[in-house]
Amino acid sequence: MLLGGRGSGKTFAGGFWMNRLAETKDWTFALVGPALHDVREVMVEGPSGLKAQAPGRNRPRWEAGRRRLIWPSGAAAYAFSAEDPDSLRGPQFHAAWADEFCAWRNIETTLSNLRFGLRLGVDPKLAITTTPRPIPALRRLLAEPGVVKARLATQANAANLAPGFLGHLRALYAGTRLEAQEMEGLVIEADGALFRAEDLARARGSQPAKFERVVVAVDPPASAHGDACGIVVAGRWDKTGYVLADRSARGLSPAGWARRVAETAREFDADLVLAEANQGGEMVRTLLGQADCPAQVRLVHASRSKKARAEPVAALYEQGRVVHCDAFPALEEEMMALGSETSGGRSPDRADALVWALTHLLLAGKTQPRLRAL
Repeated sequence: MLLGGRGSGKTFAGGFWMNRLAETKDWTFALVGPALHDVREVMVEGPSGLKAQAPGRNRPRWEAGRRRLIWPSGAAAYAFSAEDPDSLRGPQFHAAWADEFCAWRNIETTLSNLRFGLRLGVDPKLAITTTPRPIPALRRLLAEPGVVKARLATQANAANLAPGFLGHLRALYAGTRLEAQEMEGLVIEADGALFRAEDLARARGSQPAKFERVVVAVDPPASAHGDACGIVVAGRWDKTGYVLADRSARGLSPAGWARRVAETAREFDADLVLAEANQGGEMVRTLLGQADCPAQVRLVHASRSKKARAEPVAALYEQGRVVHCDAFPALEEEMMALGSETSGGRSPDRADALVWALTHLLLAGKTQPRLRAL
């Protein structure tokens, strides 16, 4: 993963890497960009692209009809667009170069389909070159074990840029978040972000043999066609919280999500079901009773914003007091967007349910100091 500022030489680095592989190997590659136009005009035929960099003895040719680049060595690179992630279903590759990852649409689907295709040879590789943006997908990827990270500032490539380019941009953006992101290649956390990718990566672990208490937290949807119903299971043992399951679902009727909660409580032998009652009030308790929920139901009411309620829980993650007993990508993406500019307008139902569960297990009864400005 190469994070670079604008004009730092990211494309040159990606093209250099792939050309070196193509010199001696007849491998099959994938070239993935934000759109097919970007793949051809930047990654293949651009001034820092594959054709411009290739040595004369192994200069590739572009076959527009088949959207592929062929080297004399026998290597071939096929072009794909993040606008069409399903086109990556089926093909398989030895290696792939993904450019401007943070500008992709359908980012999660495209990346997962690409990864499933990296199955040729003994050690498939994926190189990603991008100017960073504080999006959950990038933060989660950087936190994965085995990812080699490098950063390249625009200043490092000053000799190949127009005179005055750097000076002009610094005069406009010096000291701002934009300078750090677009010129230094740094991932700047979004305004208000509470949960960090490194804390979530560190939280992975296994569950203990038993628990002192297990709860199912529910954030009911306002309607059957809108937000998801957040359903998260968590347990407590020795002052540590364990996230056991995310059973959240979208598009269920009130009776449907109530049955799902009851089944989840039965599956995990839950001691308590916590249900936010701001939307439905006592109707929530009634629905769960009709679904034959086996655990006691307690209604909780939100008097503060989602962000304010989540702040003490985020501190638990920083302290290492929460363990995720499985991979929860949808839940963790909502957590990393909670309170930030990257939520996309969606209600963080999964994250809200998690906050209710961990608050009850680890923070209930603890008073928070209040400050008053004089």
